[in-house]
Amino acid sequence: MKLQLIEDGALPETEITIRCRAADEDILKMAAMLRAFDHKLTGICQGETWILDENDILYADTADRHTFLYTGRGVYETPLRLYELEERLSPDFFRSGKSSLLNFSHIRSIRPDLGGRLLVTLSNGERQTVSRQYAREVRRRLGLT
Repeated sequence: MKLQLIEDGALPETEITIRCRAADEDILKMAAMLRAFDHKLTGICQGETWILDENDILYADTADRHTFLYTGRGVYETPLRLYELEERLSPDFFRSGKSSLLNFSHIRSIRPDLGGRLLVTLSNGERQTVSRQYAREVRRRLGLT
């Protein structure tokens, strides 16, 4: 891999170009990491790569070693792992279970569930469970502890 860094004071904004033979998983992961600095993420849906604003993401989860981003418009696969998303996303996102992150700003209601868990309803009407281990964080953010 060849890397060049060229400073040009005349540019109105930073521009990053990746030239490669084929956009493999490593290249897509690199592009996703770069977009995270701009609060944008990439997601793949039906063979197309979409640029997603993190504010539009309701939650993220993993299944069968794949990570998915859920928005009001659809489900997108991302090359990033859940822990990488957790590091890059704003503090609005929190761990809600071993394999999921929730966007706190999209939570519309919360109610207790069995075993100390919480059942949250998101802005799109979908319900998600917050495990007992992470329910304390939700209560803390709401000032209930």
